[in-house]
Amino acid sequence: MTADPWANLKQFTDARIGLGRSGSAMPTHEVLNFALSHAMARDAVTTPIDWNPIEKGLADLGLATLRISSATSDRSEYLRRPDLGRKLSDHSREALMRAAEMESGRPDLVVLVGDGLSSMAVAANTIPYLAALLPHVTKSGWKLSPILLADDARVALGDESGEILGSKAVLVLIGERPGLSSPDSLGVYITFSPRVGLKDADRNCISNVRQRGLSYEEAAFKTSWLLREAFRRGLSGVNLKDESQFLIEGHKGSELIG
Repeated sequence: MTADPWANLKQFTDARIGLGRSGSAMPTHEVLNFALSHAMARDAVTTPIDWNPIEKGLADLGLATLRISSATSDRSEYLRRPDLGRKLSDHSREALMRAAEMESGRPDLVVLVGDGLSSMAVAANTIPYLAALLPHVTKSGWKLSPILLADDARVALGDESGEILGSKAVLVLIGERPGLSSPDSLGVYITFSPRVGLKDADRNCISNVRQRGLSYEEAAFKTSWLLREAFRRGLSGVNLKDESQFLIEGHKGSELIG
């Protein structure tokens, strides 16, 4: 029997490589796997998120929460109108204004968790990622506002939220657009001096945070490095290059606490 030359490469990627063939078509099991992956990607986009277990997990970490929503009326409108996903609903804007009035001092960091385009990613990865990040936050002495849990959110929803709360930076955790091999990928976006009108070039992104992607510990290390540099230099985005990999290489085999 001839050895499959792709077998060794498949262990390094979830991408569909070396699928083989049955006559002039793909093997039946590969066709079925593709259909399953497509269904999982659709479910990741359309399944409503259940915030209750996430709230409980955050409470176990000692973190308070506040639920907010974008200006969309339902999931269908969210998918059709990305612009409304970047704006707070009137009710949420008022709730954040009240929260800002109750805050004693300006928070260093607002963390917004948004369902985005994959509720599956948020449900699976939010708690373990934040559990890995909290030691960095504590060591740096950053003051957090309550964690914002946002329905039908786009990344820029964090800009308006952070501006109202007067934070120095905003950290947005959001479900990324699902791929056929990764329906559960969490994106992490860092924006210094958040305010309405910022562009994607003004923020840094850490992508593919999940069990089979970038580890929670490495993602947390990168996040803390970028935040420290953003605070030190007074900027984020294209002018802040992620050089944390040089420190990560020096920490291999040890705990990644910056």
